[in-house]
Amino acid sequence: MITQLNPNLDRDIQRRFGTAADDVRVTRTAAALEANGIGVLRAADAADAKRIVLGLIPAGSQVYHGASQSLADSGITEAIEKSGRFDPIRPRIWSMDRKTQGDEIRRLTSSPDVMLGSVHAVTETGSLVAASMGGSQLGPYVSGAGRVILVVGTQKIVSDLDEAMSRVYDYAFPLEDARAQAEYGIHSAVNKVLIINREITPGRITVVLVDEVLGF
Repeated sequence: MITQLNPNLDRDIQRRFGTAADDVRVTRTAAALEANGIGVLRAADAADAKRIVLGLIPAGSQVYHGASQSLADSGITEAIEKSGRFDPIRPRIWSMDRKTQGDEIRRLTSSPDVMLGSVHAVTETGSLVAASMGGSQLGPYVSGAGRVILVVGTQKIVSDLDEAMSRVYDYAFPLEDARAQAEYGIHSAVNKVLIINREITPGRITVVLVDEVLGF
């Protein structure tokens, strides 16, 4: 999928930022996240991640998710929207008129019971980095959602924030830009960047680290 989206992605960049981390690095990163108030669960693969995530969400919960490749590839998006167990926000807002119902859309997406998504980098020191063109997922990540569940392939682990930004601009953005052109006919952009260094509300953020390459 990555090759199809962007055949010109530099091989060294792809190897550096598109290779799953080894167990030692994942364990070190998980410990740092936990020390920063961010819960961590390990998943063997995308199917295991889907099982874990769906098990974390109470039936009937109002759930919002961004346009995450990780959620789509793992089947989580489809399960949230079609299982009938949850109250998915995204299909509802796509049926609404943005000109006449903009305020209602903003309120719905700003404070869901559960926010699902991913990030573009996780540092070994326990920080999360997410970039966005529009930013609709960032507010819920920060404080709007009651609970945040992030599905993250271990290829997204980097040493520090400097390397995290390199991963955003040199790897994730070209792939997301290609996806946006293929799916929506528009270019993407790194308009807003969120860094989460610590979560002060116990149990609010959970990162599901997936031991394979997943998403961008």
